[in-house]
Amino acid sequence: MKKNIALVMGGYSDECVISLASGKQVYSALDRTKYNVYQIVIDNTGWYHLREDGSHGVVDKNDFSIQVDGQCLRFDLAFIIIHGTPGENGMLQGYFDMIGLPYTTCGFYSSALTFNKGYCNPVVKSFGVVSVAASEVVHAGEKVDADALIERLGLPLFVKPASGGSSVATTKVKNREQLLPAIQWALEKDCAVMVEQFIQGREFDCGVIRSRGKLHVFPITELIPKGGHEFFDYEAKYNGFADEVTPAQVEPSVSEHIQKVSAQLYDLLDCRGMVRFDFIYNTDRGELFFLEVNSIPGQSAESIVPKQARTVGISTTELYDMIIESVLPAEASF
Repeated sequence: MKKNIALVMGGYSDECVISLASGKQVYSALDRTKYNVYQIVIDNTGWYHLREDGSHGVVDKNDFSIQVDGQCLRFDLAFIIIHGTPGENGMLQGYFDMIGLPYTTCGFYSSALTFNKGYCNPVVKSFGVVSVAASEVVHAGEKVDADALIERLGLPLFVKPASGGSSVATTKVKNREQLLPAIQWALEKDCAVMVEQFIQGREFDCGVIRSRGKLHVFPITELIPKGGHEFFDYEAKYNGFADEVTPAQVEPSVSEHIQKVSAQLYDLLDCRGMVRFDFIYNTDRGELFFLEVNSIPGQSAESIVPKQARTVGISTTELYDMIIESVLPAEASF
């Protein structure tokens, strides 16, 4: 029997448009011989079932059910593809835990931890498996001593919202005059801001998923900004100002080390479903630095992890089967 899948997309952050693009890709690729798929949008206008004809149906928040052909339909699984709040920070996971609906992502605690870089980075550092850049967290309303920050972290440095992704409101600060405006801009997106030491090096991403009783660690991708972009910012990510080379052209020992650390972090952070780890590799020192965890990585046609999977012969449709089967046994998916 086919399983009823709620494809949950949207969100309350600036990443809503990215989530909807990811959702469109997942919706088109899911195997309809195995699943009945329903698009559920959660955004600042409300929660609704997006029907095939573009009309909206009501979502009953008591049990996350919808009405289809006059009948109440309940879901077997929530396929969460919301980047940012409330899908990536644990809020939606907590709700689904309370109503007993399985979902495809990390659990509540792991999602909340990995979403906030100010909390996650010290935890990752404590594991001792990878280096972490020095940083400080500045909270809204807190007096900022720019000179002290620069003395400790040096210049240039990065300023970014402590929570959130897609490099929204992220600034590479090169001088003292840029620091306070960068912090203020980031505080417009979050109540806490991370001020982080700049690490010179090459940026690599690695996707990981545990499914069908096996941990799959994909070939790594190198992100190479171009067109005047100094780092992988929002425009570089989504407007073509970066080359994404998969598999990365790097020494096998470096690639294997990144894959090994990604696998370790997946378990140490109690991750579930498909996760992407981002790193900077300092070539001068031969040292790998952790950047962040993406517990709900992008799923648009050109997103990084689906391309990594394709390099090892896993189609996008099979990848989404793997995500679903990480929660529902394969024999229960038919």
